[in-house]
Amino acid sequence: MARKHSRHGPYENLHGDEEGPAVALPCWLCGRPTGKTIVWHHPVPKSRGGRDVVPMHPICQQTLIANFTNAELQRHAMDVNALLANANVRKFVDWVAKKDPDFNATTAKKQR
Repeated sequence: MARKHSRHGPYENLHGDEEGPAVALPCWLCGRPTGKTIVWHHPVPKSRGGRDVVPMHPICQQTLIANFTNAELQRHAMDVNALLANANVRKFVDWVAKKDPDFNATTAKKQR
């Protein structure tokens, strides 16, 4: 038997067209507003017990992955300033600061 009322509200509000424009979340690493694509990054990797997620640009997440191992990310945890102390990451954040929120480019491979 079908339900009279949905748990999630009436069908008219499924798309949220009545709300104003969505507020762009700031990127956790660079602080710029996020664009169309948002990556939900685990500052402490899931393999190391991380549960919290933060919004990031795909290019910012790729830079973190290229410069840090999971063990290093676990040590830094939610401390952005410790990540920005790395010369490569600081150079990247200074470079990307003037780019469009949807900007994307290839990043360097992991340095091993």
